[in-house]
Amino acid sequence: MSNVNGKPVARGVPGAHGQGSGLSGKSSASHGRGSGDFVFDMRSLGRQAGSFRDETRTAHAPRSLGSGMVWVPSGADVALDVRFEAVSEGVLVTGSAVAPLAGECARCLDPVTSSTEVSFQELYRYLPDPGEDEADDEERFLDGDLLDLEPAFRDALVLALPLSPLCREDCPGLCVECGVRLADAGPLHGHGEDTDPRWGPLRQLDVSDRVEDRQES
Repeated sequence: MSNVNGKPVARGVPGAHGQGSGLSGKSSASHGRGSGDFVFDMRSLGRQAGSFRDETRTAHAPRSLGSGMVWVPSGADVALDVRFEAVSEGVLVTGSAVAPLAGECARCLDPVTSSTEVSFQELYRYLPDPGEDEADDEERFLDGDLLDLEPAFRDALVLALPLSPLCREDCPGLCVECGVRLADAGPLHGHGEDTDPRWGPLRQLDVSDRVEDRQES
């Protein structure tokens, strides 16, 4: 959490589908240059505290943006709606993003497609304090007049991704015996008393006779 004009600023707040409020590990350096669609020029904003600028943009999703069984397809359109506000320490960014999702159902492994909306608020500082490491992933810094929104977007999105995506809420999954999709097989699907054929010889043993022989001896 950073402070802007003495007020705390939450970092990486997830959207309506978020799974938590903490930050995950950073996927890229806070001062590094991301893909061009997520880089914004702040020269028109200026540095006078209180000035602001609203901007909407369609960006292309970067690579390797996902977690577990769900991800944002590389190059997919991401709708950005952001406000840049000049403050004494730097630029405060408040915005939202809508991104498509693809993945696999956690129960039946069928393809899953959906979308998610995330919101975020980040302070991008002009310069680090004396003795402060600019590579500290807990802080964001402008690269000259350029502001790279990709790390903030990544953090918010990863928190919003479902841990176990489902093709439908009541997906019954796969049969543990034969692997067929239970949604296709129907409620009457079953295997009765069938067992692994490797256990077949054991079924031919007359265990009761052997027990009686031991008791008589």
